[in-house]
Amino acid sequence: MKKTIVSALTTALVVGAASTTFAATNPFSDVPADHWAYDAVSQLAADGVIEGYGDDTFKGDKNITRYEMAQMVAKAMAKNTSGADKALVDKLAAEFADELNTMGVRVSNLERNADKVKWNGEARYTYTNTKVDDNGDAKNELLFRLDPSAEVSDNWHVNARLDAKLNASEDGENDVSLKRAWAQGDYDNFSIKAGKLPMQVDSDSILDSQMTGAALTAGKDVKFTVQGGRWNLSDNNGVNGGIVDGAAKAGEDKASVGSIGLQYDKGNLSAGAAYHRIGSDAFTKADGYGDHDSANIWSVNGKYHFNDNVALGGMYAQNTQADNYKKAGSVELDYKGAKAENPGSWGAYVAYRHLGQNVALAPTYDGAWAGTKGWEIGTNYAVAKNTVASLKYFNGKTIAGDEDASKVFGRVQFLF
Repeated sequence: MKKTIVSALTTALVVGAASTTFAATNPFSDVPADHWAYDAVSQLAADGVIEGYGDDTFKGDKNITRYEMAQMVAKAMAKNTSGADKALVDKLAAEFADELNTMGVRVSNLERNADKVKWNGEARYTYTNTKVDDNGDAKNELLFRLDPSAEVSDNWHVNARLDAKLNASEDGENDVSLKRAWAQGDYDNFSIKAGKLPMQVDSDSILDSQMTGAALTAGKDVKFTVQGGRWNLSDNNGVNGGIVDGAAKAGEDKASVGSIGLQYDKGNLSAGAAYHRIGSDAFTKADGYGDHDSANIWSVNGKYHFNDNVALGGMYAQNTQADNYKKAGSVELDYKGAKAENPGSWGAYVAYRHLGQNVALAPTYDGAWAGTKGWEIGTNYAVAKNTVASLKYFNGKTIAGDEDASKVFGRVQFLF
């Protein structure tokens, strides 16, 4: 990197004096007027990173040569840029790498492609102790997760999630699986996804899972989302009861999913509403469901940030097809929150949840689970950079049998 910067500085110093000679012998073709590099260089010029030809112009409508463009990129590489400007400079350096190499600014193939594939993930340890009446179930789980993303073009990426799970309990099962793999196209106020992707509507409250299908989102402050596909009922975030038990009884492992949602998010307020239609014979075998083979689920949600530290949120959902256990709701008060990049940061929350198992089919909450109601408290703390510890406790009842129910949840995450 130091060598690259030194080369860029050297090139920047000699470029002005040598430009006439280069123009006479330049072997490279012009950069087309509609090339994305013009917008990128214009943005860098507006940010004061580069100066174009020296008078903040591209000489009217005249196409500039790739060599001239590389000269400006070399000057930009010599600046100590960061954030969005650095991303633009890196992208330009990759595009004009051959010209930069000829000028003595070395850009290796590895450097040109490094920003096209990004690897994020985590390693974590989770302990849970779940009790219903006097029956306890303690589990220890280790998880290694990779979330790679690769750039295909300016607008399209491919994304994936790979989980390697080790259940350290005596009767635990180990598993390595590709949980998600989808293509994503992002445009101005518009996004489309296709493949095995995370649920896009109400994923935080009743359907924390993934489906095989497609989703489309449009809008800025107010976003409209529509999704459709197939959901593997066993891919349910460890939820038991309701449709999951019904699936086992019916010998059914798939459900069709169609959803629409509208979500507003601006300033201190977020609010939304959604509708899901989920079809499966498993519903006919679910406890308290009846003869229906589908679910019609309506939901609303909202959250208000009083300031940077305090927020109050909630949700309500109802399955109009179910006979019993058809309502779900949650109210949660949040204070601050641990930030992985900020050691010493912390947060806490208190919540009341009622999760009817025929509407909260695969909820994401780590304390309360489908078929329970009661109070939940929790806290998290950034022990070190990219290391977060969480502790949660739920105390309540089962909805169907009014039995005592509780859970202790602890987790340590190492993020990268």
